[in-house]
Amino acid sequence: MTDDRLNLARKLTAEALGTALLIVAVIGSGIMAQRLSPHDVGLQLLENAAATAGALIGLILMFGPISGAHFNPAVTLSFRILDKLPTREAVGFVGAQVFGGCVGTVIANLMFDLPAITLSTKTRSAGALWLSEAVATGGLLLLIHGIVRSGRSSVVPFAVGAWIGGAYWFTSSTSFANPAVTIARMLSNTFAGIKPASAPMFIVMQVVGAAVAVPLIRFLYPRHS
Repeated sequence: MTDDRLNLARKLTAEALGTALLIVAVIGSGIMAQRLSPHDVGLQLLENAAATAGALIGLILMFGPISGAHFNPAVTLSFRILDKLPTREAVGFVGAQVFGGCVGTVIANLMFDLPAITLSTKTRSAGALWLSEAVATGGLLLLIHGIVRSGRSSVVPFAVGAWIGGAYWFTSSTSFANPAVTIARMLSNTFAGIKPASAPMFIVMQVVGAAVAVPLIRFLYPRHS
């Protein structure tokens, strides 16, 4: 295997494994929250948000030096549009993220002695939720690129963890902000799940959020520091 192919294989593995572990954290903590706090939805959300934010910080620190730790097709798409990622890598990243996310769902379900795959019945379909996904995704991309382009890449893991943890609370959708995560969460009929019929509009609005964010990034941060 040539060095280029080996490096690409490492990056794709990092993206798949990182996204899988992110989903394990999202769904696993959601299941645990339901079991520990069965009568308090607010506490369930707090537990889910804290676990996800903490895991995300660790995963970005772990895999960032290998692939950049995107774990999110919207992030990958933004880097491709801004000419920071070759098309071949971008396509591979998205495939790895979706695959890894689905594997992560299976692992999370099995960890809690649930069927490996059970389609979610949790409807998430309303204009407020769709707007929330656009805001959460666009804000996430502005955060990442703003930090990177201003020469503060070392704080990205903590900033992203803080944004996602906070967005669980300030968006009505609880901030999926990630097409791969949205697809993976269809496969678990638990606290963090989303009904398959609800997922397409979530993904559409995540792409809309990215489409709005990219020109703003170019305008606000025209060059790297």
